[in-house]
Amino acid sequence: MQNEEKGWSHYRPTKTLWAWSIVGASALTMILGFTWGGWVTSGRADVMRGMAVRDAKAELVAGVCVHNFIRASDAEQNLKTLQAKSSWQRNDFIKEGGWTTIAGVDDAVTNAAAACVDQLVKMKELPQPSNDVVTDS
Repeated sequence: MQNEEKGWSHYRPTKTLWAWSIVGASALTMILGFTWGGWVTSGRADVMRGMAVRDAKAELVAGVCVHNFIRASDAEQNLKTLQAKSSWQRNDFIKEGGWTTIAGVDDAVTNAAAACVDQLVKMKELPQPSNDVVTDS
C-alpha cells in the first residue's frame, strides 16, 4: 500500500524509454517544423533565393521599360497599339520595341517584358515625362 501512495513522484523510467522518448520528440519537432514551422532545406532556400533574384531583376527592368516606353516620341500611339494586341502578343511587342533593353546587359531578363506589359496596360493614360535630372548634392 505504501508504493501506491507515492504515485508518479517516484517513477523512474528505463534508459530505453528515455532514448525512445527523445527520438520521438525529435521526430515530432522536425515534422512540425518542416510542415507548419516554416523551416526549409538548403536546396529549397536556394530555389527561393533564385526566384526572388529573378523577380527583382524583372521588376527593375520593367521599371526601366515603362520609363523608356513613356519617353518615346510616339508613346501614345504605342500604348493604344499595345492595348489593342491580344495578351500573348504584348510581350513580343515590348521586346521588339526594344524597351526592355538595358545598355551593358546582353541577356534578356526573364519575365521583364511581362511585368512591363502589366504596368503599361493598367495605365489609363500616359504620365507626362519630366526632364528633372537627379544629382548627388
